[in-house]
Amino acid sequence: MKKIGIVMGSDSDLPVIRKAVDVLKSFDVPFEVHVFSAHRTPEEARNFSRSARENGFGVLLAAAGMAAHLAGAIAANTTLPVIGIPCKSNTFSGMDALLSTVMMPSGIPVATVAVDGGANAALLALEILAVSDEALAEKLQAKRERDAAAVLEKDAGIMSRLED
Repeated sequence: MKKIGIVMGSDSDLPVIRKAVDVLKSFDVPFEVHVFSAHRTPEEARNFSRSARENGFGVLLAAAGMAAHLAGAIAANTTLPVIGIPCKSNTFSGMDALLSTVMMPSGIPVATVAVDGGANAALLALEILAVSDEALAEKLQAKRERDAAAVLEKDAGIMSRLED
């Protein structure tokens, strides 16, 4: 099975990354986490992304806040799918990171999830890997079914909660 590579621009992004890691652990998918900055360690970020395919990665996640150029810098150096995770900051509540991540030039795509959307980034990465992994696809389907059952259970009890 291919690994998922996770890069964050700063260790302050760890709470967002932890959401992704928790999802990946629950599916028993191998991953690595690194801290590389598009601005402070551009060579390390470049080397990681350039060698990612040969190092066994299938999808890369890149989380960064503020200027949030990390996902684009990673995507510029690989043809693997890159999923950007914009992280919230105090300045613009993550809107700056969202726009920096989603507004990529033609030819260098970055899939982008919601601000602080680590869990969805991991799920999207799993869906990408599941295109060629039937066992993983079945695990994802089972999760969807569990999630639907939980919603229907809440639906069944909502009226009784309102009658009290």
